[in-house]
Amino acid sequence: MVADHLGGCVAKKERSAEEAAEKDREKWMARFQVRLAMQPGVDRTVVLQAVKEVTAHCADTGRHPRTAYGDPDAHAAQAAARLVPADRAARGGTPPPAWRILGGRRSVEDADRAGDHEQ
Repeated sequence: MVADHLGGCVAKKERSAEEAAEKDREKWMARFQVRLAMQPGVDRTVVLQAVKEVTAHCADTGRHPRTAYGDPDAHAAQAAARLVPADRAARGGTPPPAWRILGGRRSVEDADRAGDHEQ
């Protein structure tokens, strides 16, 4: 009876440790993705490729991403440097939606002066 109770406590602690490790992994991945998306020239394709690489490596090796890659911010910068072509990184990649809405103008005022907005 006591052995059953102790076995249950050990199993619960193991589950708790596994849940904590999984939560930490998710937090690392979330921060990595956000920091990667903020790098110059990074688009959705780059983020997906980098996440796929990290996920596959960690699944293959059983390692936590922090153990395998260190700080998520630093790894995001390294992944961007490796995956984004230098010319695209230099020009900052895809313009934000507001830039497209303004027809390539830098501000609403520039679009107004050019006369290419709809009333």
